[in-house]
Amino acid sequence: MTKQYDYIVIGGGSGGIASANRAAMHGAKVILFEGKEVGGTCVNVGCVPKKVMWYGSQVAETINNYAADYGFDVTTQTFHFDVLKQNRQAYIDRIHDSYERGFDSNGVERVYGYATFVDAHTVEVAGEHYTAPHILIATGGHALLPDIPGSEYGITSDGFFELDAVPKRTAVVGAGYIAVEISGVLHALGSETHLFVRRDRPLRKFDKEIVGTLVDEMKKDGPQLHTFSVPKEVIKNTDDSLTLILENGEEYTVDTLIWAIGRAANTKGFNLEVTGVALDSKGFIATDAFENTNVEGLYALGDVNGKLELTPVAVKAGRQLSERLFNHKPEAKMDYKDVATVIFSHPVIGSIGLSEEAALDQYGEENVTIYRSTFTSMYTAVTSHRQVCKMKLVTVGEDEKIVGLHGIGYGVDEMIQGFAVAIKMGATKADFDNTVAIHPTGSEEFVTMR
Repeated sequence: MTKQYDYIVIGGGSGGIASANRAAMHGAKVILFEGKEVGGTCVNVGCVPKKVMWYGSQVAETINNYAADYGFDVTTQTFHFDVLKQNRQAYIDRIHDSYERGFDSNGVERVYGYATFVDAHTVEVAGEHYTAPHILIATGGHALLPDIPGSEYGITSDGFFELDAVPKRTAVVGAGYIAVEISGVLHALGSETHLFVRRDRPLRKFDKEIVGTLVDEMKKDGPQLHTFSVPKEVIKNTDDSLTLILENGEEYTVDTLIWAIGRAANTKGFNLEVTGVALDSKGFIATDAFENTNVEGLYALGDVNGKLELTPVAVKAGRQLSERLFNHKPEAKMDYKDVATVIFSHPVIGSIGLSEEAALDQYGEENVTIYRSTFTSMYTAVTSHRQVCKMKLVTVGEDEKIVGLHGIGYGVDEMIQGFAVAIKMGATKADFDNTVAIHPTGSEEFVTMR
């Protein structure tokens, strides 16, 4: 017997959870399927445990770099990695419990098992069949390994969270935010950390000047950055250490090798082919502006459609989809423009909108005006270990509409959410100038630039 629902959600990550709950709030009969732990990548092996680890590394930096100049004697210190790991998992467990309470409150049914398509509107889970006129595919993505000999000796970001101790020597390979964040955390926690990137710098999609500041900080404090470094082979040694061999002939021996070279969509293993859903050239599920696939009644969002792989984006897209399907809002959709993002590097980077390079390319040099501010954060300025802050506004046209806001430095991660609202509303440089600064803070620089 086939069980009937209004909405089937395949994947219990951030996007799937948000969409299922919102649909149920509007009266839909909803069931969600998840084959692993609820919460998906973000909660279990992504942004949540990563942020906990980043906080831990911030504590380490405070103790090692700043405490003495604030008058604290912390020369006797011990770091118990197992305590951090246990508390991190306890926090994740509490999030799991919170999700379950939310499902119960909203009336979302769930089955923790893998769903397989029978046809475009029917799935099978553990021998049971379920059907619905609307099915959301929110199956997320997975980390990739390079196609080189010995790549299997390395681990991915998933494996990073399984570590039981800080490696003595670590190689992180990749140029994206995951590689930058993991390498920064491990370095701050005491690992001799090397970051290998294929080209001239990491984070090539972000503002070049801001990333250049991060590179300068890496040169000063670590981790050790290796540019134009392309892996060729990995050899496992008799003492279980690993030797990473690069195409340029250089060799580096480490205890742990972490691959952070990219992610791919989870589109295999659940008979998606039977539905006729189309994939794009990069293997993501192709969707339009409303998250529709090419098959009526089938939708995809989050990492599996590859538009913008950020947790809050998946959450917003999932809720907007359910508003459209179940709350009589036919035009509801995710706006992918000017989405604020943060990279938890050392120091942290915040970014909204267009980089300087993208603005020049889109609007032309004659129409773009850049404002900058460079200073030392007060938190570090009173110490011998000073850390730079750089902030930047990208404006266009005679009215100097702000199309980009970027910063690197202490506390930037907690500064930019409000500025994202302003930019979304079309703020100009004059609007920022007319705003009274909060002093003394780093964020005041954004409204006092000349």
